[in-house]
Parts: sequence; C-alpha cells; structure tokens
Amino acid sequence: MLDKLLDREAFRQALSSGEPPLPLFRDALGQGAEALRLLFEQGEPVTDLVRLRANLIDFLLIEAWERTLPYQADAALIAVGGYGRGELHPRSDIDLLILLGDQAPDTLDERLAELLTFFWDIGLEVGHSVRTLEQCVESAGGDVTIATNLIESRLLSGPRELYTRLKQATAPGRIWPSDRFFEAKWSEQRERYAKYEGTISNLEPNVKESPGGLRDIQMIGWVVKRHFGAETLHELVAHEFLTPDEYRQLMESQEFLWRVRFALHLLTGRHEDRILFDYQLALAEQFGHTDDENGLGVEKFMQEYYRTAIRLNRLNEMLLQLFQEVILLKCHLDPPKAINRRFQSRSGFLEVIHDRVFINTPLALLELFLIMEQHPELQGVRANTIRLVRQYRHLIDDRFRADLGARSLFMEILRQPDGITHELRRMNRYGILARYIPAFNNIVGRMQYDLFHAFTVDEHTLLIIRALRRFAIEKHRAESPMCNDIMERLPKQELIYLAALFHDIAKGRGGDHSILGAADALTFCRLHNLSEYDSQLVSWLVEKHLLMSITAQRMDTSDPRVIYEFAREIGSPIRLDYLYLLTVADVRSTDPKKWNSWKSALLRDLYLAAKQALLRGLQNPLERDEVTQNKQAGARHLLRA
Repeated sequence: MLDKLLDREAFRQALSSGEPPLPLFRDALGQGAEALRLLFEQGEPVTDLVRLRANLIDFLLIEAWERTLPYQADAALIAVGGYGRGELHPRSDIDLLILLGDQAPDTLDERLAELLTFFWDIGLEVGHSVRTLEQCVESAGGDVTIATNLIESRLLSGPRELYTRLKQATAPGRIWPSDRFFEAKWSEQRERYAKYEGTISNLEPNVKESPGGLRDIQMIGWVVKRHFGAETLHELVAHEFLTPDEYRQLMESQEFLWRVRFALHLLTGRHEDRILFDYQLALAEQFGHTDDENGLGVEKFMQEYYRTAIRLNRLNEMLLQLFQEVILLKCHLDPPKAINRRFQSRSGFLEVIHDRVFINTPLALLELFLIMEQHPELQGVRANTIRLVRQYRHLIDDRFRADLGARSLFMEILRQPDGITHELRRMNRYGILARYIPAFNNIVGRMQYDLFHAFTVDEHTLLIIRALRRFAIEKHRAESPMCNDIMERLPKQELIYLAALFHDIAKGRGGDHSILGAADALTFCRLHNLSEYDSQLVSWLVEKHLLMSITAQRMDTSDPRVIYEFAREIGSPIRLDYLYLLTVADVRSTDPKKWNSWKSALLRDLYLAAKQALLRGLQNPLERDEVTQNKQAGARHLLRA
C-alpha cells in the first residue's frame, strides 16, 4: 500500500549513498502528501487513505529514529492517540510517547532533542512526551485522557518487552478499571456536548468534536477496548452488542465523516475540523451537490452531514446505555415493575415487557413517549427497547397513521402537563417523529444557508416548542412574564405546539413554505379530529407565522395605520395571543444569541397596540398618542416584572 506514496527502496538507497537526509525526508513527506491529495480526488476510499498516511509517517519516523539512535536498546518510540489507532488525516496530530527503560543512558536527552528538531525541520509537527514506565503509570493513573492515549498506543520502534511492560502496568487491573474508565469518559462526553449546547445541529459543526461527530465513534471504541479487550468494533457483533446493521451504519457514518475531515484538511491546509460557512460551498461542490429546484447544493451537503451525525449520535446513545447496564450495573438490575401490559420499569428505565410488543401492538411505538411523560421518575428508555424501536419503526406506515388510536396517542402527548419538550426530542432522536409526520422527515438535518438561522430546521422547530413550554412553566416566569400570563389564558396550548411543529415543515420544497405548511397543518388537524375552528386556527398560525416579526421589525409601528392593518389581518384577540407567543418563541429560537430587549420590545409594543385596537373595535382606530401610551404601558409591565 505504501508504494502508492513512496518508493521505500529508492529512499533507503539514497540515504545509504550519503545524500543529505533533511531534503530526502522533506521531499518524501511532500511527495506523499501530494499523492494522497490525488488519490482522494480520484475517489480512493478514505479508509485506505487515513491508514496510508499513518503508514507513511510510520516509515519516516522509524527511519529517522533508527538513524539517530542506532545503538539504543532501552527506549521505545510509541504512537499514541489517533495516530496510535493507525488513522491520520492530512493535518492530524502526530502524538508520540518516547518510553525510557531503566538502562537509558544520560546522553539520550541530547539525541532526542536532535531527533525532535529533525522532525520539525522536515515539516512534521509532532506532539511528544518523554517518560519512564513509572512516570507513565503515575500520569495515566491521574488523568483519564493520558490513559486513553495509552489504550490506543502502538509500538513503532524499540524493545517490545518494554512496550509490553507498559501495557501490563496500565491494564484495567492496575489503573482505571473499566467501570471507573467508563464513568470518566461518559462525563467527558457530556462536557463535550455542553460546549456545543448539546445539539448536533449547529450550522458550523465540528466534524470531530460536535455531538454526532467522530468522537462519538471513538468513545465507543475506547470503552470496547477497555472493558471487552476488543481491538475492533466488529468484535461487538460477535459479542451480540451490535447487530450487523448497526455495525454497517457505524462504518458508513465514519467513512462519510472521514471524507469530510480529509477534505477540510486539504482545503484549508491546516488542522481544521470546523465546517465553517467559508468552506461549505467548496465542500458541497467536492461532494457532488449542486443547486437545483430542490434546493442549494450547500444545503443538501450539510443535510447529508447532519443526517449522518444524527444516525451516529443515536447509535452512541443506545450503545453507551447498553454499556452502562453491563459495566456499571453489572446485571444488578432491580426486579421489573409493571406499568401496563406492554411496558415495565426496571432500575429507573422504561422497557417493553417482551421483544414482540411492537409487533403485536404497533401503537406502543407512540405509547412509549406518553408513558415517559406520565412517569417523570423514569430516567430514560433501556437500550434493548431503543433498539427495538429502531428495528420496528417501519411499522409506522399509512395504515398506522390512519388508526384513530395512533392519532389519539399523538394528541395526548401534546396535551400532557409535563415532558412535552423532552419526549418530542426523544421522538426525533429515535426517528419516530419523522415516521409519524412524513413531511417532518424533509426538514430533519436541513440547514438554511443564511446569516439568520443558527440551527437546522428540525432543531429550530424543537427549540420553539421548548421556548413555548417555558412560557407555561412558573419557574421560568422571570424570563418573559407577559408571555407566561398570555400562555395561561390560552384555551388549548396543544394548538400552538402543533403550529410550531408545522411552521417550517415545508421548507426546501419550493414555493411559499408558509402556505404549503398551512395546508399540511390543516389536513393533519382534521385527521386528528380537531374541530374545524381549531384546525383553521393552527393552519392560520402557520401561514401567518412571519407576519408579526415582519411588521414589528420592518414597519413604523408608531403609525396608527400600520396598527390598524395589522389588527385587521389578525382579526381577533385570541388569534393575536397565539401569534404573539409563536412569534416570540420563533425569533428567540432562530438564533438565541441575537435575541435582545430591543426585539422583545418591538414585538411587545405591537402586541399591546393591536390588542387595544381589537378590543375597542376596528371601526374606532387608534390615534398616534394612544400607540405611544401602549408602548409606555408595556415598559411599565416589564419594570413591574
């Protein structure tokens, strides 16, 4: 394989003939990099390319090491971290451990300094540590990151006996037993997720660190190596922790993310893992996505990325929960407690009574989320049940959607006093929301290539519902007291959640997404036995969901004529209440960092002026000073809160 990048025999002959080593090594590195670029552009599998680059670096490091330390028998050159896995992208970190034995001579420091200088001179930016065996054990014992690097280590040159002693001294029986290791790595993942606000759908994601990125696969690999002693994820299939289909999904996800990362490094010429706006157009073109009637090429490329990340994140969640049961609980599960004939709780998690529940009762695929809302003591869904949901979600078909029981269950999920946000998110993670509302599938992972939206359409939609739910919860009243007051007055809060679900559902279809979405919403509401009045209200909210923000931000709301026209289009105080809450939640969720008191005041003032106009009757239009008084009243309301 390495022959695709470098003629090793010619390289060695040139060294032996006395040619200066510095230009030889530098040229070999440059030629190898250019060959990798060409192979990537020609469509060579990226799984081969990341290993080819690791092989090239192996060869050059070993040659340099053995030239510099030809006599040294008590020091080992060890690849660690991602390089230790044998995976290198064009600008990946090259991390090395130089392990010193008991007999390492005093002159070694000078030789090592010479070697590391040589690496830098030829263009290799290596990260390195020089430690004795005792220092390695001490450092790894106190730092799970160092321990993780050693788990992924690989001997390049030096005495194997010394390397074997290192592996033995850092084995689970000596430091970081698998339960402590798992807890520490899981905590690391939660902290990593928090840095990205827990969302896959940031519009400039990090292909390595974001939720659903390469770290999610690596996390699984670390646990597998530490607990099971397995070297590859494929071994989990034999252990029956992974199904063949799940393994295939993991590998396909990794292959796509590797291609994105490889392309990013080539495009930027540096170690860049962020898919910034500046790079997205070029990446979309490189991945074959073009503009057409179905949308921009860049949006299609990013949707491919987000859907890959979503799939990977779902697998990560399921497998880590499975590992939790095996590693932490160690089969010490509490006896099950029956909830009904289909579900039971065990050790704080929901599970099906038996593996055929979804086959026998497909409606249980929705009932699961209703039970989670009604039982707040449950911490989550057991991994085996998540797997069954994934396996049988295809049962949600047209016949399922036409079932009155399914429609009733879905509406009950939206009418519960607690847990609506969490369970709609869970439905999205498990792929159930897109199965039940097929149009929702079109917006899963769909980004909007503009400067306004900070998240994908599906994530933005769920953030709106989260914002609306906070208007209904007393402990969040201080954030938006007037919104909480209005929310309490709404006769049917589920209608505004439906409007939020459908407000952007037609994005990317072509045409006016508000009108198309309104038609979808009307059909859905009628099928779910809402009254004609309620159905028309939801449909109207979807169609007009931009009206209030456009009026408030682009028109002179101190002009009574603007207020009159706006109020006339609204038509009634109850519609105004619904639209105001939906608008505030929408604007706040488009980009939370850009929501401010100025935007809040614009919407509040428009709401108060329109409310007064509607209450006094449109035949009695407001005067300009009355509009001003409404703004002052709104400010006083805010100060009192």
